[in-house]
Amino acid sequence: MSAPDAGSLRSVDTLIIGGGQSALATAYFLRRWQVDYVVLDDQASSGGAWQRAWPSLQLFSPAQWSSLPGWPMPGGERHYPTRDEVVTYLRAYEARYGVPVQRPVKVTAVLAQSDGLRVQTDSGDWLARTVVSATGSWRSPYVPAYEGHTSFRGRQMHSADYRGAHELHGLRVLVVGGGNSGAQIYAEVSRVSEATWVTLTPPSYLPDDVDGRVLFERATARWQAAQRGLPDPYPDNGLGHIVMVPSVLAARARGDLHAVRPFARFVEDGVMWPDGTQSRVDVVIWCTGFRPALAHLDALRITDADGRIRVSGTRAAAQPRLWLVGYGEWTGYASATLIGVTRSARATAQEVVAFLGEREAETPQNREGGEAG
Repeated sequence: MSAPDAGSLRSVDTLIIGGGQSALATAYFLRRWQVDYVVLDDQASSGGAWQRAWPSLQLFSPAQWSSLPGWPMPGGERHYPTRDEVVTYLRAYEARYGVPVQRPVKVTAVLAQSDGLRVQTDSGDWLARTVVSATGSWRSPYVPAYEGHTSFRGRQMHSADYRGAHELHGLRVLVVGGGNSGAQIYAEVSRVSEATWVTLTPPSYLPDDVDGRVLFERATARWQAAQRGLPDPYPDNGLGHIVMVPSVLAARARGDLHAVRPFARFVEDGVMWPDGTQSRVDVVIWCTGFRPALAHLDALRITDADGRIRVSGTRAAAQPRLWLVGYGEWTGYASATLIGVTRSARATAQEVVAFLGEREAETPQNREGGEAG
């Protein structure tokens, strides 16, 4: 589908903003229920944020447990896909279901009107009766504030910018962050550099024979408990545990898998620890997560101070024409994962269909027809 002319206004029932896994899962259900929808993706090619992940990244769930609705990822129950395999799968998925994507199209703002949401882009504006925001968080990496960071003369990068350990040979590297990305990157970097792993608390590891399937099962248990009004069985959300993928197991076998508590501040050539000692550092890799990429929704003025939007399920509480899919636990248990987004995507599509049906029933023509009958 070709992009609209810069000065035109095109109309659609549902506009999905974003072209990654959450957008594709939502598109699958909208297609199934025959909704008139279009996807706008600011990437030059399909594959979503996975295209920007570090090359050696490996999923910690097997392919069968890393699939979008309708079509399993090749590999079955024992194969743990790589980044490139995920990208290939997403591209094939988009083609398989004929997802109507326009790219690259950058959404600059979403504005509320009486007849819908006006979506402004660098390729012309759209008027959508409903909008699903599925932009994820990859474009909003989070780096915590540390005293002295502006005086540090070394290199700093976020895991979003990490492209492999090949350029770090022999350097003094700090890897900061105790999640799976921190563990995997540290395991890789520690093979070729003088690496130190900094975590806020001691890392929490899953047993060697347990993988990401357990995390999804925990998310499902939390969802079921919430549906029944029962206490959360995993109040820590069950997602802060490191999966022992091969690279992490190898680091443990080498005797490298150990972490230290945070440093106190930066100095010009490194960091100072709480006891006053200093360490020289060439590179800091921040594996400290992301924040929701929601700048395109700023004009709606519904974003909280923490950068989130209050939702009921995935629907924005203050804007009934807007849904948010795949941003993390606050938009659905495990919704930022490949398999976990299915539940949120299905529920979102169902609500969109219901909303469109209600609005159709409220049109002047239908009201007049009902009175005449």
